[in-house]
Amino acid sequence: MTTFKRRTLLAGAAAAALGAPALARAQGAADWPKGALKIIVPFPPGGSTDPVARIIQAKMIENTGWNILVDNKPGGTGAVGSAIAAKSAPDGQTWMLTFDSHILNPAFASGLPYKDSELFNVMQIGRTPQAICAHPDRPYKTFAEVIADAKARPGKVNVGVLGASQALVLMTLIKKENGVDLNLIPYKGGGPLNQDILAGVTDVAIGSLTSFSPHVRANKVRALAVTGEKRTPALPDTPTLIEQGVKAFPSYSWWGVYAPTGTPRPIVDRMHAEIKKAVLAPDVTQKFIDQFNMEILTTSPEEFAAYQKSEQERWFKVIKDNDIKGD
Repeated sequence: MTTFKRRTLLAGAAAAALGAPALARAQGAADWPKGALKIIVPFPPGGSTDPVARIIQAKMIENTGWNILVDNKPGGTGAVGSAIAAKSAPDGQTWMLTFDSHILNPAFASGLPYKDSELFNVMQIGRTPQAICAHPDRPYKTFAEVIADAKARPGKVNVGVLGASQALVLMTLIKKENGVDLNLIPYKGGGPLNQDILAGVTDVAIGSLTSFSPHVRANKVRALAVTGEKRTPALPDTPTLIEQGVKAFPSYSWWGVYAPTGTPRPIVDRMHAEIKKAVLAPDVTQKFIDQFNMEILTTSPEEFAAYQKSEQERWFKVIKDNDIKGD
């Protein structure tokens, strides 16, 4: 064999070896999915996360013909289902669709049965600001008026919040940054929180725009503020906290998709593309706007990971500085 031929064969073998992983990855995406896909929802039916998952599931089945199952695994403010997703085989058969409270679990719960690093950010589907509302019998027209009253009557204004939530952290930050003593009352679920603000048990409550909007439209509660960077089309006459001069960070409820870390990127990219196609279908987008007042995002994995990192840095500091407990 000539030197030239030997070098050519060696170069070809090296190229084949280098190309083998890429070929294997491509083939892995080509013959995927292998059987039914599972979307874990770490909350019970009801709320918003379960219907968001099922709307996407139905459209993806329509688009692809795949067998897709939604599997509710509630418990521990989403920690039980998150652990199941994190420990699942990274073969592209298991995914998780969850809510914004997921990224606060490491700060609130010691000894979680999973690590953030075991879950890969796939996509942030969409977001909606939170709303701060008052019972209509209360005199408040804006949240600035709530703060003024609380400064005049320290500790007397009751504010309902979900425990171990972004709302709890935000209201704690507002208390500190605005020098006001609000009496925060933690609730274990959105149902009891809504019941008490509707009954006037609490003066004010903060929760998802999704849950409060129907009551605002029915004049059963009065919207005082929204927590986003700008007003929302769902409540165009309700000013933001920033507009009212309240010192706070913009805050949103959001829905996102994760996969077990190690899931091949070609499979992640294919799933991302199919979820995005489903979410951006006009009928699905309209459902999300009508039912959840959702601003559609469909971010890239990199954008979602960067967002989670910045949000955790922001809110974990507030939790630590104020020794906020999740229970």
